[in-house]
Amino acid sequence: MTENYKYVVLLGDGMADEPLAELDGRTPLQAASTPNFDRLAEVSELGTAVTVPEGFPAGSDVANLSVFGYAPADYYTGRAPLEAASMGLELGPDDVVFRCNLVNILHYQARGFMHDFSAGHISTADAHEIIAALNRELKTPQIEFFPGVSYRHLLLIRNCPPELARVSLAPPHDIIGQEVVDHLPADYGSLLLNLMTSSQMIIHGLPKFRERLDRGEETANSIWLWGQGKRPRLDSFKELYGVSGAVISAVDLIKGIGLLAGMEVIEVPGATGYLDTNYENKAAFALRALAGHDFVYLHVESPDESSHEGSLEKKLQAIGDLDQRLLGPLLEGLARKFPGHRILVLPDHPTPIRLKTHTAAPVPFMLYDSLRPVAGSEAGYNEITAAAAANHFAEGWRLQKHFIGKAVSCNEKL
Repeated sequence: MTENYKYVVLLGDGMADEPLAELDGRTPLQAASTPNFDRLAEVSELGTAVTVPEGFPAGSDVANLSVFGYAPADYYTGRAPLEAASMGLELGPDDVVFRCNLVNILHYQARGFMHDFSAGHISTADAHEIIAALNRELKTPQIEFFPGVSYRHLLLIRNCPPELARVSLAPPHDIIGQEVVDHLPADYGSLLLNLMTSSQMIIHGLPKFRERLDRGEETANSIWLWGQGKRPRLDSFKELYGVSGAVISAVDLIKGIGLLAGMEVIEVPGATGYLDTNYENKAAFALRALAGHDFVYLHVESPDESSHEGSLEKKLQAIGDLDQRLLGPLLEGLARKFPGHRILVLPDHPTPIRLKTHTAAPVPFMLYDSLRPVAGSEAGYNEITAAAAANHFAEGWRLQKHFIGKAVSCNEKL
């Protein structure tokens, strides 16, 4: 099958949700304007997949490894190392890298609460100014900060003590509205706590940000460390599945997985990881990438960001835009240029609006084969129709093998 097809995974990060009273008991996937999802669902295979195995954190790192076709039990070492790969950061065997969010902590009556895990979706330029200041004040031969995109950055600790690498750290998007004192590094985490505390003084010492904070504007006022891990190793995607691949995403985590898997990372002008991302460019660049590759992993972050904000309006917009502004032109281009194609549509994990964070519940998938359409669902693609189908992958990473049609490697992990 592989020699005649082009393959596209269209991943709407955090797109799955729960039935909501505000939507008369429907989920956002059911309520959003999704004419292309609905059309495909009538002729596609529907089902569910467990992308977060038991015992693993319900994060985009674990879940996307599964969707890429890598069993987390065999490959997962932490979130930050995957992002480090995207940044070209080389890790020694005893180095540990941490995800470093720029966040906004709300101080009230001598207590601090996690207000915004993204510091108001701080601009990359402003964020780099802060990271540069942190390096001026805190960098040592062992400690260094590396700038990423918007609020997403990294802290590298070289020759990191094993006990420090094992400190329990909460993702900031999991503790929105909660008192941060309950989630600060404990035990051997004093170095991390000192860095986080010092960052607050350094940021407040920068005139631009001090003035914004004094005016009550939402911007960064601290770093938050989490998601640490050591250098990972992934087997080649082409060796495992027999197709060459490319990745399109605005998120370093996804790019890092792609690079470690031996794929080409395609940079798309206007890709932001938020509602203002350039969906049309993503579709156009995906079609262009398929001229030289068999497989494209096309990732859209905006549904997840909207869910973390708890904004139903934004989530409905994100899903509708993904369907109409990305999937629509993608389907048109595939039909014109590559008559034989397969599309796998799914989220990596649910991110319910009610919870504002990820869950490990099975995700709904839709698999369309242009040359072999099947009887699907007239009720569209959503959590309900997918759960009603007979197809269920208890080990979600095996869905990729099903999508490609076969794995060509003798690797026992498959």
